[in-house]
Amino acid sequence: MWWLVINAILIMVTSCAGQNGTTPTPLVIWHGMGDTCCFPFSMGRIKQLVEDRIPGIYVHSLMIGPNIIADEENGFFGNVNEQVEEVCEKIANDTQLQNGYHAMGFSQGGQFLRAVAQRCPSPPMKNLITFGGQHQGVFGFPRCPSEPQQSRMCEYIRKLLDHASYHYWIQNGLVQAQYWHDPLDEALYREKSIFIADINNERTLNTSYRVNLKKLENFVMVKFLQDGMVIPVDSEWFGFYSPGQDVEVLPLQETKLYFEDWLGLKEMDEAGKLHFLSVEGDHLQFSDQWFLEEIVDRFVA
Repeated sequence: MWWLVINAILIMVTSCAGQNGTTPTPLVIWHGMGDTCCFPFSMGRIKQLVEDRIPGIYVHSLMIGPNIIADEENGFFGNVNEQVEEVCEKIANDTQLQNGYHAMGFSQGGQFLRAVAQRCPSPPMKNLITFGGQHQGVFGFPRCPSEPQQSRMCEYIRKLLDHASYHYWIQNGLVQAQYWHDPLDEALYREKSIFIADINNERTLNTSYRVNLKKLENFVMVKFLQDGMVIPVDSEWFGFYSPGQDVEVLPLQETKLYFEDWLGLKEMDEAGKLHFLSVEGDHLQFSDQWFLEEIVDRFVA
């Protein structure tokens, strides 16, 4: 009889301990362009690595739309603001995330999850980790070869993109156009960009964006040093071209966004909340060991 009572007490104590914080903080993942929530060789593998490293963790890999096909298509087509709103609803309705969660965004999923942190502070995002995210947008055609003739073709294509990106129907329907940032015409960019200029507080100052982003415990940005997809690569650390030209790149700490502190990044940096990590390699190329030791063990476990 007594052993039944003791066993019941032990079960209650164990249950209460779990409720008091021993359960791992959940993780939310948003994939990049051309990927889906659940490909076994990409996000499925990331999910498995985290689950193997942290027993009992709940990992929610986001599907944008009703199925895998729509999820992949939505990486190219659609309105990013509407996708962020959909994700905010998914997170708010997920009972396992109500006490807070960490977030990992891969490539464009990085700036999209930052928008979630800025626009939807409840439930709270604790740590945000972005891998090759384009936080200041992009201005360049990826994978341009160095040969002069092909390089000129890339420049021609970029000019076509630049001309078309801010047309209403392209800006509202092509995902990549919504983080196209033209440093040669900052006024047009601020006027027409419906996503990246907004979440960077470059259109109208939204104080809630600043307040909400500063609630993060850690904001981790991973830059890939030989990245051929993101132009300029410094966008992965919030750097970008100096306004009016496309040669000189300013690091975050030399931008108006930082020293006027539109998003609270200067304040976060001074508080030790910003982490700038780099990896040798091309876009999203990293080893399992690096991922587990430098990311999971430090910012998820």
